[in-house]
Amino acid sequence: MKSALLVIDVQRGLFDEPLPPYEAASVVERINALSKRARATGVPVVFIQHETPSGLLAYGSESWQLERNFVIADTDTIVRKTTSDSFLRTTLGAMLSCWTTEQLVICGYASEFCVDTTTRRAAALGYQVVLVADAHTTHDKDHASGAQIRAHHNATLPGITSFGPLIEARRAADIAFGA
Repeated sequence: MKSALLVIDVQRGLFDEPLPPYEAASVVERINALSKRARATGVPVVFIQHETPSGLLAYGSESWQLERNFVIADTDTIVRKTTSDSFLRTTLGAMLSCWTTEQLVICGYASEFCVDTTTRRAAALGYQVVLVADAHTTHDKDHASGAQIRAHHNATLPGITSFGPLIEARRAADIAFGA
C-alpha cells in the first residue's frame, strides 16, 4: 500500500514557548525517526505549516519556521495551510493523488485541532490512516492535560467507522514503511 507521512504544524512558535507542548522533544525525536524510515523506503515525507497574516505563525517569521531539531531532506515536501484542515485550500490532495497514495501516517501538533481535523478529513476522502499515537501532541488546556488530550484522540479516532477506511493509532516504533 502506497503511503505518505504527514507532519503537521510542528513549528518553532508552538514548540519554543516557555512551556512547550506535552513531550515536545520526544515527539520531535519520534518524528525524525519516522521520517528517516519513510525516506529509506521511498515514502514521501510532507511537512505541513500553518500560517496566519500576522501574529505567532505569520508566514515567513521565525516562529513560523519548522521546529529547529527536525532533520529535513531535499526530497521532503512542504505544504502551507491556513485552517486546521491540511486539505482545505492546499496542494496536499492533488499531490497525494499524483503519488497514488492510499494510506496516510499522521503526526504533529495539535492533537485536538489540526491532527484531529486532518485525520477525519483523510478518512472521509478514502485514505487509510495511521495516527502515530506517541508522535502527536498539544499544550495543556484548562479542561485536560496534553497527555489526556493525546490519549483521548488515540482512543476515539480509531472508533470512527462511518467514513469506511480504517483509522488506527500505533506507536511510532511499531510503524514499518514498505511492509
